Amino acid sequence: MNLRLIRLSDVIKMTGLSRSGIYKYISEDRFPQSVNLGTRAVAFVEHEVQHWIEQRIENRDANILSGYDKEVDL
Repeated sequence: MNLRLIRLSDVIKMTGLSRSGIYKYISEDRFPQSVNLGTRAVAFVEHEVQHWIEQRIENRDANILSGYDKEVDL
């Protein structure tokens, strides 16, 4: 596996979340933890962020399908 660290600005672009939104999700254990690069620099593991995005899409699709199934049963 190729591990690549990406900076917060890249995570913001990838997810569409704000800086404060990302840190809120981190504090709620709903987003991948950052990696300390130094005293004032952090990064994120790219594949962990990509996996988080993929999970959001899978959850959306599952909700759509479950909602669709409910409508069919009516």
